[in-house]
Formats: sequence, structure tokens, C-alpha cells
Amino acid sequence: MSDRRPKLIATDLDGTIVPHDEAISHRTIAAFTKARDLGVEIFFVTGRPPRWMGDVREAFDFGSAICCNGGLLYDLHNDKVLEQWMIAPTELQKAVDILRVTIPNVSFAVESNDHFHREKAYIPRWDVGMDDIGVDTIDTVTNRPALKLLARLSQQEISADEMLALATPALQGVVNVTHSANNDSLLEISALGVSKGETLAMMAARIGITAEDCVAFGDNPNDFSMLQWAGRSYAMIDGHHAGPANAKDVAPPHNQDGVAIVIERLLELPQ
Repeated sequence: MSDRRPKLIATDLDGTIVPHDEAISHRTIAAFTKARDLGVEIFFVTGRPPRWMGDVREAFDFGSAICCNGGLLYDLHNDKVLEQWMIAPTELQKAVDILRVTIPNVSFAVESNDHFHREKAYIPRWDVGMDDIGVDTIDTVTNRPALKLLARLSQQEISADEMLALATPALQGVVNVTHSANNDSLLEISALGVSKGETLAMMAARIGITAEDCVAFGDNPNDFSMLQWAGRSYAMIDGHHAGPANAKDVAPPHNQDGVAIVIERLLELPQ
């Protein structure tokens, strides 16, 4: 790994710099602010849709945002979608058909910047109120592109890890599938070739920065592509059990300012 100060810092949000049910800490804000002041590019890379980015906007008056697990480039401060990489209707319906066979009792929702639709059997945890009625089958709304297809076992018959193990080989070559929390039986599905790592690599290349000069932080499988790509990467020690195997190093717990601790140390390195 490089012994120079990074030129780009990319971080996941929830479970990484955003503690569950708590605000972003002053120490974390200060660490990222110092990095920005030293000329480091900052990217907030998340599975969240843009409408969930209010707390990040309030905490930071700088930085770029990659939302929906790499599916969307978002102007955080002007609340504007800049680019989208969506699942085409054909692949969307094919993924639904495959998963209905692969994971019994699965139900679906589709996510885009301007809409969220769910099946009546899909019991949301995070988008309560977005679609109070629901549709009998998601097939009625798969005729338009979507940023994410969400596949849920509302009764949590098996874990997200178990769902991912079933879905990954079944969906190979059709879409990209991951998850962001093993305590929720939910898969998050993007277009083939779309992930946090692939979109971050694209954005870094546009500004002339290589993986060697990037550092990334994350805690769950949807972060693994980003952790694998970056020249320096840190899995949160209190995150998913497979995190350390997909990163170059580990960071202290997220609720103990683990990312800030690492950044403070990195900023002491020479340019």
C-alpha cells in the first residue's frame, strides 16, 4: 500500500460513518473537513437513494455522492441527479422470474429516483409510507427502467447471506446482486456492471486518480467491490464477518469514530 497521503477518500455511510440511530459525529466531520482542506477528493458512496441524503447534506458542505450502490451520480448540494445506470426492463423482469424460482416466498420492490413501488407482500422497513397500497405483482411495473430491484423475504425465513448465496449464481450475467445488512432478509439488485466499486473507479478515472491513490471504507457486502478496488481499504471491524477478507486492512468500530481515526493518521503522511 502507498505510504503517501491519499488523493481520494470514499466512504460508505450507514454502519461506517453514520452510527445506527445517531448523528454523524463531530470528530468524523472534522476529519473529512481537514481532508477536503488538504485537497483530498471526498466521495460518499452509499446504497441510499438521494431522498435519504439529508443528514449527509447537513453534515458536510462538500463532497460528491454515488447513490443506489453505484447506480446514480448525485449532486448532493444542489439535489440533482447527474447520471444514472439503470436496469433495463428486459433484465428487470428476467431477474424477477429467476428469483421467484430460486427463493420461494420472495417479494419485490423497484427503486428509482422518482418512484418506489412494492408488492403487497413486500413489507418495507425503510420506505414505510412511500407506497402504502402496493401492487399484486411487481410484473405490472417492470416495464420501465429501475435503479434497484429489491427482493425481500418479509418473514425472514433465511438470512441475507443465505439469499445472496442462492441468488448470485442464478443471476450471473443478468444483473448484479448484493446486500447491505445481514439482519434484514433483503437483496439489492443493480444493472450488470454496476456496483459501488465500478462507479467509483469511473469517477476517479475522470479526475485522473488511480486506485493506488484512493482509500475506501465500508462494512457490508455492497461495499466489497469498492474495498477490493481501492489501493487502501478498511473494513469496519464491527461490520460483516467477510469484510476483512475483502479489504486491505480493518478500521476500529464505526460507533467509536473508526473512520475518523484512520483518516487522521492518513493525513499525517506526506503528499
